Amino acid sequence: MKVDGRHFRSIWLAEDGWSVDAIDQRRLPHEFVIAHLTGASDATEAIRSMLVRGAPLIGATAAYGMALAMREDASDAALDHAYTMLLAARPTAINLKWALDEMVRLLRPLPPSERMAAAYRRAIEIADEDVAINQGIGRNGLTLIEQIASTKPPGEAVNILTHCNAGWLATVDWGTATAPIYMAHDRGIRVHVWVDETRPRNQGASLTAWELGHHGVPHTVIPDNTGGHLMQHRMVDLAIVGTDRVTAGGDVCNKIGTYLKALAAYDNGVPFYVALPSPTIDFSIDDGLREIPIEQRGAEEVATMTGRTADGRIETVRVVPDGSPVANYAFDVTPARLVTGLITERGVLRAERAALASAFPERSAGH
Repeated sequence: MKVDGRHFRSIWLAEDGWSVDAIDQRRLPHEFVIAHLTGASDATEAIRSMLVRGAPLIGATAAYGMALAMREDASDAALDHAYTMLLAARPTAINLKWALDEMVRLLRPLPPSERMAAAYRRAIEIADEDVAINQGIGRNGLTLIEQIASTKPPGEAVNILTHCNAGWLATVDWGTATAPIYMAHDRGIRVHVWVDETRPRNQGASLTAWELGHHGVPHTVIPDNTGGHLMQHRMVDLAIVGTDRVTAGGDVCNKIGTYLKALAAYDNGVPFYVALPSPTIDFSIDDGLREIPIEQRGAEEVATMTGRTADGRIETVRVVPDGSPVANYAFDVTPARLVTGLITERGVLRAERAALASAFPERSAGH
């Protein structure tokens, strides 16, 4: 996608051919900064600190991190250490473990002398595969938007609500939830996006709005609790969100607040879709409420807010009284019964085991 007319991916191999560049998402929307990763520890910290975030991008970053690790030391001990270090960076998104397992499966049988080159090749492939998958998600989701647009009076926009950031900044390119939106916009279909601010890290207000604006897609940022009101007043045609993990039975783990949007959509008859690449499906678990670990992040994310002052300074201020305890659950689980459909690279599927297993037999085998 484009930033000021120039195409960017969220992560890429640097010009030197071995280090890795990534957009520092902690600095958006006020500063556009490219971070330079030169070792596995840099990749780990990028994931942990949310310099990069979004399940698909975390997976790609982990793959590049393994390549950087093999450049530093290609021994078995170094391979095991890099795997453990990167895996511990974020516990919820399944793409992280998937990418690391892919790398280890490839590298373990190889002699150390061949591991670095093989690791770089596979990391680049994983990034390119993510782009192709997201394009497939976009094409399949575009059909849903086209169907709604065909029922609209001439000139009236299709109103889409999304939550958090499941845009190209959460992937290598295109995004998951946003891919159908970008494709519809590029085809001349009138779309308008309701962008949840997504407290406490404000990924909607800071990231989704930023990337939609740079691509010219009409949008409006709303407080998180506004979505239900808009649905009651028929101001939302469909909701499309992303996800960090989907169980074999179709339960969806996504940014905190997704469950409440799904409840509001269900109560008001608004279609609620989840866009996801197949590596986000975890066929090893069925019950999302009981089996998915929910990351609890630091209190400062809730207790403070960062923004740009009137005179241009970037400042962080405290918004919670000193001494007040803070809970910061980063994700929630939306039961499959509330999901209208799962938009994947292989079609729009029902949120159920049979549909997922049929569409992705190579991944469901053995589970």
